[in-house]
Amino acid sequence: MGGFFGTVSKVGCVTDLFYGTDYNSHLGTKRAGMATFSEEGGFVRSIHSLENSYFRTKFESELASFKGKSGIGVISDTDPQPIMINSHLGRFAIVTVAKINNIDELEKEMLDANMHFAEMSMGKTNQTELIALLIVQGKDFVEGIENVYNKIKGSCSMLILTDDGIIVARDKWGRTPIVIGKKDGAYAATSESSSLPNLDYEIERYVGPGEIIRMRADGLEQLRAPNEKMQVCSFLWVYYGFPVSCYEGRNVEEVRFMSGYKMGKTDTSEVDCACGIPDSGVGMALGYAEGKGVPYHRAISKYTPTWPRSFTPSNQEMRSLVAKMKLIPNRAMLQGKRVLFCDDSIVRGTQLRDNVNVLYDYGAKEVHMRIACPPLIYGCPFIGFTSSKGDMELITRRIIKEIEGDENAKLAQYATTDSPEYKELVERIRARFGLTSLKFNTLETLIEAIGLPKCKVCTHCFDGSSCF
Repeated sequence: MGGFFGTVSKVGCVTDLFYGTDYNSHLGTKRAGMATFSEEGGFVRSIHSLENSYFRTKFESELASFKGKSGIGVISDTDPQPIMINSHLGRFAIVTVAKINNIDELEKEMLDANMHFAEMSMGKTNQTELIALLIVQGKDFVEGIENVYNKIKGSCSMLILTDDGIIVARDKWGRTPIVIGKKDGAYAATSESSSLPNLDYEIERYVGPGEIIRMRADGLEQLRAPNEKMQVCSFLWVYYGFPVSCYEGRNVEEVRFMSGYKMGKTDTSEVDCACGIPDSGVGMALGYAEGKGVPYHRAISKYTPTWPRSFTPSNQEMRSLVAKMKLIPNRAMLQGKRVLFCDDSIVRGTQLRDNVNVLYDYGAKEVHMRIACPPLIYGCPFIGFTSSKGDMELITRRIIKEIEGDENAKLAQYATTDSPEYKELVERIRARFGLTSLKFNTLETLIEAIGLPKCKVCTHCFDGSSCF
């Protein structure tokens, strides 16, 4: 996915920019970059790979080279950023959180118009540069950003650093979030509100879908009003969001707790304790324990210093290794227990297969699993969540193919809670991993926990319903 942070201040911004960008590190593992602007030195930019290290270790030694009162930074799971552009709109730097499904079509259109691309990412056109070139086709930044909204298929939120502040533009459907923070003499815009508190920013406002704002140190200027319709990604609360972050005023941990609480209140399974698969399953498990009236135990812990998220590596062998090595079971909390684990989702089943076997090996009498969201039936066409190459990497699609002979057969039925097809799908997943019981949260419960109208939340990966 990726995340960004930008700030404009009446004093030097480099420290805030460095730490604010770092607080988005859980959103990506490939590239990171920062750019600043000063009246004396103009634009300064640096980009580093994060595939073998962390953001702070890459940029800390370079901080002295950054100057200025405004800057943007990005953690990217796609391409090297920021991109620097000199055009009729002036000089600017741009960072994006985007997924462009029609990039080949747009690339051809531009090449046919005698335009060229200077940046390449893994042999392909850098999508942030493509977005920048779509912007400079407009007579001003607003028209250029609307050109992006109109032409790309997917999603795109962005920060644009100019010599007159930072332009903040959220995806036209609001699929990815932007929140603006304020403190004395400075504003900041970020993907994650968790970037703000330790830097002394208070949440000022949530940027609306398609809204464009110019951010200066002395105030905000709305350049484009937000769209009425919104499709913010529900998976932000399920998995990606940091626990203290808020999207549309809804706190991540509160949503996870409530979804678990509601499931625990109605679950009839007999268990001795509830546990959370770290990190994103913990909030749900705490809620489940309270709703069910059973104790919460840490029967499994994550070794956090070095191991990244297991879904991120593109190589399946490496994903499996990471999934095994980062989680350490606690025999003392498992021996002879009927243990119920909560987790955010089941995507490929990379972690589940190995974890369940280990839990039994460590003495668990029964292993029950509760999942925070419905089964993932559809790949996401809007946000670059994973390194997935297609729907067949989803365990649900592989099982549907086993049952129907066609991975695309009867998808609506398989996505309908408690239909015969749904029950067969869940039972097959349960049996495959040797679970005592397996239940997924319903879509209705998830939406209720989020607290937004269903029409404003994208649930495409669960039921195939969304605006395209």
